[in-house]
Amino acid sequence: MSARIHIRINAIGQWGLVLASKPISANPFRLVKKISPLKLIELTIRRLFKSHSWPSICKHMIQSIFKSDLPQLELIHQGKVRDIYNLDNEHMLIVASDRLSAFDVILPQPIPGKGGVLTRVANFWFEKTRSLIPNHLSDRKLEEVLNPKQIQKLGDRAIIVKKLKPLPIEAIVRGYIIGSGWNDYQQSGSICGISLPNDLRQADQLPEAIFTPSSKAPKGNHDENIGYDQMVDLLGIELADQVRNYSINIYTLAAEYAKKRGIIIADTKFEFGLDNHGKLHLIDEVLTPDSSRFWPMDQYKPGSSPPSFDKQFVRDYLETLDWNKAPPAPELPVEIIEKTAGKYAEAERILTAT
Repeated sequence: MSARIHIRINAIGQWGLVLASKPISANPFRLVKKISPLKLIELTIRRLFKSHSWPSICKHMIQSIFKSDLPQLELIHQGKVRDIYNLDNEHMLIVASDRLSAFDVILPQPIPGKGGVLTRVANFWFEKTRSLIPNHLSDRKLEEVLNPKQIQKLGDRAIIVKKLKPLPIEAIVRGYIIGSGWNDYQQSGSICGISLPNDLRQADQLPEAIFTPSSKAPKGNHDENIGYDQMVDLLGIELADQVRNYSINIYTLAAEYAKKRGIIIADTKFEFGLDNHGKLHLIDEVLTPDSSRFWPMDQYKPGSSPPSFDKQFVRDYLETLDWNKAPPAPELPVEIIEKTAGKYAEAERILTAT
């Protein structure tokens, strides 16, 4: 008989030991004594993230953060994922927590390391797109506002950004037909009023990328797709045109880059803000596994929902449950948490590795 030893992430997102063994003698824990707990953690993290080097894992896999705690700063907003703190009249601190939302509901458990992945991936794309449009990143350093222990605990989750006025819409670009777009197409043959060919299959590439904005719903409510004319009513024709053009251009640049790395960006959402002079900036997050659908090219097959490197994996699991997509959300099994963390880490590795 043999024993199976696993390191798993427990319900509150910290590393814990779970032993699932069959009796092998009067002392079923005999094998555990031969390997130290730290060695077990190392071996299992290597297994979960086998595509990463061990130094990289050590750097990024730190204790999960469901909610940040920075008592010296004023918390001005807590979103589905990000905690935002006021610094001064021109700057804010944003912490990307390890919270995960699905169907606009925050799930009760964190995904270990997720906030760091989101921040690093977003910063990667902010740098790649800065020649197209300015963004919210600031030159200020975390050391100016946080103490060493706070910086160590937060890891790569925190950034200082410029204060900008966010636009009241989410700018969604779809290159493939999936998700709510596929549902709309099945009912009407169009998405957000944009007519499409009548023979498309689920996950088919669209003839060209389309822009389908949505309104920003209050916390706890669902965002709603809106037509371009409605966006014009909210923003004015000039600003609406800018948002649409920038969104399509950023998506096109990113999709071409990702395809060379073996990833299809099926769709994504952007957010924009204005500075005091009315100049448009890219804000919040950009082209992350939270805001985009990433599909592995070698497993892509139209006609069904492809496997993904993003939170669609969690959505697909939740769809199998008897849940009405309203709070409170059900708890995730440990296996789903582990696999989700691995998918986020793999997306980062593929997209940003040099």
